[in-house]
Amino acid sequence: MKMTTERTRPAGLAAIDREMARQHADALASYDATAPMAVRAATSLKKTGRLLLLGMGGSHAVNRAVEPLYRTLGIDAVALPLSEQLGQPLPIAGKTVFVTSQSGESAEVLRWFEETGGPQETFGLTLEATSFLASTAPSLVGSGGTELAFAATRSLTVTLALHLAILSALGEDPTAALAVLRAPKDHDIAAALAALENVATVVTSGRRLQGVAEALALGLTELSRRPCFSLEGGQLRHGPMEMLGPEIGLVLFRGLDETAGLVTAMAVSAVDTGAPVILFDASGQAPVAGAVTIRFTPATGLAAIFAMLPVAQRLMIAFADARVDNAGTPVRSTKITRSE
Repeated sequence: MKMTTERTRPAGLAAIDREMARQHADALASYDATAPMAVRAATSLKKTGRLLLLGMGGSHAVNRAVEPLYRTLGIDAVALPLSEQLGQPLPIAGKTVFVTSQSGESAEVLRWFEETGGPQETFGLTLEATSFLASTAPSLVGSGGTELAFAATRSLTVTLALHLAILSALGEDPTAALAVLRAPKDHDIAAALAALENVATVVTSGRRLQGVAEALALGLTELSRRPCFSLEGGQLRHGPMEMLGPEIGLVLFRGLDETAGLVTAMAVSAVDTGAPVILFDASGQAPVAGAVTIRFTPATGLAAIFAMLPVAQRLMIAFADARVDNAGTPVRSTKITRSE
């Protein structure tokens, strides 16, 4: 009789599982609870017409994800790492500023308010009602409290829901995005995970969905401890394709928007290099031969992001779990980064 031993789920990943299990409910609660503050933020944006999105890590990835959505509504939106704004600042006069920090306590957030005094049209987006950020600036506070697990999962979804509230107050129709949150659909990642089995690292890329690609690359790096990174589709085309081959996995994001054809062209080119290609696809277009396609209901904007992100998170977790014994337990970082 052959005995088998079932592997115990690493504590860090079990903590992430708990966060992910409640992310949709917390996102919906956040959307409803922050409506009055979202109206204030939207009123500021209507007055200034200009938005500077500041954050670090996963917060910056969220900012990158929503940056094009504000631009579509006629807002001159720019997302910068808060550390970059501290060292090489853009002028903030006449702009609305969103400072995003899930903990509300990171070192850069504290220094930015200390150095600027917190300009009048500044709003915080955070998960912690008692944080420095929430007590210093008028803030949209996500439901469910601080995310405890290391890699950002629930905090991303909840923060995106805060932006959905603001975008709704600006006149964007939230129906499709809310429908995804209310009835999330699971997707099989087995083929994608198998395709990445022998790669040394993963590169992620998108066009209008580049922010989601950046969020995935960050989580892959944090959990697998491999140097996974993200390049916007045009930037990947301009030279870095030299790295592609059988040992480099490429994960692409394609939505129902005017950039879908460019993502398709990249997928075709990448397949030709021999690189394993995973395509998260909400475009409604035909699959790309040779790529592993995870198909979603055709969607754009936050509806596409809310559909894809949890599935990408599951792939990220499974990829790391196959490579690191204690995935999800940081060895060189802390959940809240208190030093620069």
